[in-house]
Amino acid sequence: MADQSTRRDPRTQYPGPVAAGEDIDHPGPTNQMDSEPDHGERTYRGSSRLTDTVAVITGGDSGIGRAVAIAFAREGADVLITCLPDEEDDARATVELVTDAGRRAEVVVCDLSIEAENARVVEQAVAAFGRIDVLVINAAYQMSRDGGLPEIDTEQFDRVLKTNVYALFWLCKAALPHLAPGSSIITTSSVQAFQPSPHLLDYATSKAAIVNFTKGLALNLIDRGIRVNSVAPGPVWTPLIPATMPPDKVESFGAQAPLGRPAQPAELAPTYVFLASQESSYTTGEVIAVTGGSPIT
Repeated sequence: MADQSTRRDPRTQYPGPVAAGEDIDHPGPTNQMDSEPDHGERTYRGSSRLTDTVAVITGGDSGIGRAVAIAFAREGADVLITCLPDEEDDARATVELVTDAGRRAEVVVCDLSIEAENARVVEQAVAAFGRIDVLVINAAYQMSRDGGLPEIDTEQFDRVLKTNVYALFWLCKAALPHLAPGSSIITTSSVQAFQPSPHLLDYATSKAAIVNFTKGLALNLIDRGIRVNSVAPGPVWTPLIPATMPPDKVESFGAQAPLGRPAQPAELAPTYVFLASQESSYTTGEVIAVTGGSPIT
């Protein structure tokens, strides 16, 4: 029987909504946030589920990516993370958390909207660790536009699609020769793929493309023994939110979820661990919702 002292009401496990009117510079350094996210620094405990595996995590500097890097390291994985130049301080903090867990860590500072940069990520991972066992494609770009379509210019649309969709294609293609049977690819989609918000039209479109690509790639790679799955978060409190949304939307962020609050990155990490581990060996082509109760069908 579970220890009742470990049970907590999910509605109140974390405070929410977040600090009213918080607004930080894009791309959103974690240390600029008034209310820093919980990445599992003090709570995640590993159980050797990824012992001596090698993981590449894009966007591993902060938010979901940092939480996944911490969890993977505490489960026994060496980790390479990517970040943009403006995110390097956050990336170094993630590296410290990985090495504190006794695992090796590497950082590649790059812009994944450029095709050649994706190949460089793979090359550096193989050079550092000799192989890739888990590829987590998590880096993303969004910019809220209250006016919807008329306010989205070609430059923004291009950046969203190249960062969120093209990079997914480029990374998978570059990594494929280095993925042995038993490897796992995990994409990050979103509840936005199924319930698009008008102010995130281009972002939601890119996330829907990720869902479709994940399902198609899973069938494409099944004969190689490589599994491909996706995690679909709902609202998650990360630096991207106050860096890309107006203060009024930040104030109410997450309130639309049935649980009434945004998730913390630490609440997403266990799902990535499951999909990376052999515990999910019969799972491929799936999208797992971590949405606070919002349906994705």
